[in-house]
Amino acid sequence: MSAATVAAIAKAAVAVLSNEKTRKALGWVIVAILSPLIVLVVLICAVLSGSSQHNVSAVELCFQGGTISSSATPEYRGYIEDMRGSFAQLDRAIEEINAQCEDGNSLDDTCVKAVFYALYFAAEHPDDSGIRAFTDCFVDYEERTRTVTTTDEEGNEVEVEETYTVAIPVTDMNEVYARIEAAMGITVTPENQSNADSIYNIVLYGTATGTGDWFPGADVPFISVDGFCSPVGANWESIVTSEFGYRRDPFTGETRGHSGMDLAVPTGTPIRAALPGTVTVSQYNAGGYGYYVMIDHGNGLSTLYGHNSRLLVQVGQTVEAGDIIALSGSTGRSTGPHLHFEVRVDGEQTDPRAYLPTAGG
Repeated sequence: MSAATVAAIAKAAVAVLSNEKTRKALGWVIVAILSPLIVLVVLICAVLSGSSQHNVSAVELCFQGGTISSSATPEYRGYIEDMRGSFAQLDRAIEEINAQCEDGNSLDDTCVKAVFYALYFAAEHPDDSGIRAFTDCFVDYEERTRTVTTTDEEGNEVEVEETYTVAIPVTDMNEVYARIEAAMGITVTPENQSNADSIYNIVLYGTATGTGDWFPGADVPFISVDGFCSPVGANWESIVTSEFGYRRDPFTGETRGHSGMDLAVPTGTPIRAALPGTVTVSQYNAGGYGYYVMIDHGNGLSTLYGHNSRLLVQVGQTVEAGDIIALSGSTGRSTGPHLHFEVRVDGEQTDPRAYLPTAGG
């Protein structure tokens, strides 16, 4: 039996055992019919439980990067490296397609990769042309015309019409899956689709369901009339644990300046960009902010989001107000899960309360 077949069987078994109703029904059948083998079944379940965590780790390694454990088997290491290589090819294909998009549209690269991962992890990957054919399943192509100014043979400027191609993202995932089946010659099962959804949510939100133990209201962007978005939702005022300005340092007890505002939210809560802008920092700082993001919004205004458990954006990436850029945590110089939020004007830290939207408008 091939390694790919073994991996597929293991993933199927994990899917069954992850469903509480199915797992309980299966347990009663085992007790009633196969009681002499209960010890063996328990051992198998333990192994599969480890495989489930193993699969989550694989998702994180493929999507977020990081060092593969030295204790990993050669097969497992190979699966991760193969997927990373395919992701690099997908990134190039997605970039080419996005260059053809208009009206602010673009492909959701996490969605494309999550579907690819669900279909091809521990299996043979498509070649370069197959990667592009796969990515094309997520868009429609439309021929359009536009008027451009050019120079004729006599050196005069003239207006002419030219035809060009526009890529339009497909929003119906059922249509996407049907196209993948036709283009790639494979069957996309309901299990594949469910796995893709779970992978997508794990990457973006840190939980397979996409609805972790978040602060209430954090699942919906809360944006004021002037366009400023709360990083943690509408109820931020009720969870301020430390204001901007001078305070008693929680580590030393000394009175010192606090450069931002602390908002107590459970680990894994989605953190949203306050305004449109460009990511200038997305990295780990051991002595202070932990995993943190900085965004330049132009005109000297920037924001900082510290102590996160996971970063979801890269330096140079453009974001819109309300985009999820990180998941909250307690990394760096932190005493518990919270978001440290800063607003800077021309590099000088200022009170975020002057910018954050309130329930009153």
